[in-house]
Amino acid sequence: MKNILSLIALVVATPALAEDARQLGSHEHGVSTLNLAMDGTSFLMEFRSPGADIVGFEYAAESNADLAAINAALETLSAPLDLFVPPANAACRVAEVHAELASDGDHDDHDDHDDGHSDHSEDEHDMHAHDDHDDHDDHDDHDDHDDHDDHDDHAEHDEEAGHTEFHAEYMLNCSNPAALTEITFTFFEAFPNANEIEVQVITASGARAFEVERDAPTLDLER
Repeated sequence: MKNILSLIALVVATPALAEDARQLGSHEHGVSTLNLAMDGTSFLMEFRSPGADIVGFEYAAESNADLAAINAALETLSAPLDLFVPPANAACRVAEVHAELASDGDHDDHDDHDDGHSDHSEDEHDMHAHDDHDDHDDHDDHDDHDDHDDHDDHAEHDEEAGHTEFHAEYMLNCSNPAALTEITFTFFEAFPNANEIEVQVITASGARAFEVERDAPTLDLER
């Protein structure tokens, strides 16, 4: 979003904030993260949540039901004032919204790994004498061992590649920013699988970290 102030730039600018960002960046089911930046009448928000928390799964959607669930979630995430509710007298309105589902998997590395393994097997085969039966058996055992290692590596890669996250960025304009004293997280009502949001609030005076939980869904910005 061109008009959104980069929250990442704000975090990197201060070492203490960078440490907080690394801690908040972990992918933990049941836990989402929300960065808030207040700049005059602009109220900027960057939200991340595991796919399992939002739609109940993290695999690549294929069925119509899964695709419908993702579309419905994105529509819900595109209405921030229905999820993160400021006081009415802050007079906030939505200026910009961007919501998406992102995956951390990339199969290019997986393909490169396959190519490398094929070259390795051919070279080792040329180094062994075909008339040496014992050596040939050893080579077979070596191949079996490599295949087993590759299987484990591929399974681990597939598991890592299966994670998805919902990302959303919002810019609000609040004509009475002094009234932004709290935020009510009705987000938990919309997404029953979510249990906690780790919040970082960034202002001109510094940053503060909070945890907002399902059983206490109001964030007091004055404490």
